[in-house]
Amino acid sequence: MTPEALDLSTALRPRLPSPLQPVEDERFSRHGIRLLLKRDDLIHPELPGNKWRKLAPNLHAAAGRPLLTFGGAYSNHLRATAAAGRLLGFETIGVVRGDELASRPLNPSLTQCAADGMRLLFVDRATYRAKEDPQVLAEILRAVPGDVYVVPEGGSNALAAQSCAALGRELHHLADVVAVACGTGGTLAGLAAGLAPGLGAPPAEGRGSAIGFPVLKGGFLAGEIRALQEEAFGGPAGDWSLDDRFHFGGYARTARVLDAFADDFEARHQLPVERVYVAKMLYGLTTLVADGAFPPGTAVAAVITGQDASR
Repeated sequence: MTPEALDLSTALRPRLPSPLQPVEDERFSRHGIRLLLKRDDLIHPELPGNKWRKLAPNLHAAAGRPLLTFGGAYSNHLRATAAAGRLLGFETIGVVRGDELASRPLNPSLTQCAADGMRLLFVDRATYRAKEDPQVLAEILRAVPGDVYVVPEGGSNALAAQSCAALGRELHHLADVVAVACGTGGTLAGLAAGLAPGLGAPPAEGRGSAIGFPVLKGGFLAGEIRALQEEAFGGPAGDWSLDDRFHFGGYARTARVLDAFADDFEARHQLPVERVYVAKMLYGLTTLVADGAFPPGTAVAAVITGQDASR
């Protein structure tokens, strides 16, 4: 299969551009802030949000070859990749962090991956951490026969960042600030580039800045985003920043206050709130507004990047 033969728009019928919905929330309006929800979760029922935006160009590049990628036991990226393989008829291999999981019953997320035809390879955590080392990757690939196309963890590579620039372009001049949850940084890298009026130029009069809310702790993401932008765009692109205060202990970890906030947001806006990424972004954004981080009159767009498959 050639890239030209893989017509994703015809085969999967994504909803693009995704809807931009104004919502009334007094926690924002009392500060003079207008809240918009960028509903990337509605792009496709099985490849929602940034999973579509990041996978689509890599599916073209793979041209029907088996696709191998990486993720944890609850990875949205693995689920989306497996679903794409089932829908489009190509093989998928998921390298899963934690060899101890091989002897345990599959959780609902990995069960869905397997049901969609994904071959699961469980590796120990030291190997997983070193997966970008060429020798380690070569050893992983020895367990997979034939020619495979490798996509990084979370789907974040130069192709993905370039594709996510479309998200920024869809919001250009419609929002002053755009907030997005961050795992591996590819969405923010592209979003900021798409919001900018020109490569490396900051938005005029402060318009079109992007804020990322990391869901992992460690403070490593800024360097990853800079590297992605260098590879994808040849240098820094757009006006972006990170707020590391709202990871709640790390990936897939939560707290009663976060659960209560997400439940309340769902009740206010009849919007199911995905808990690993979206809830932390919305909580952080609401906190920034309460702290007076944005002047009155600011239009803030929150990118709803995915759906909660467990709810």
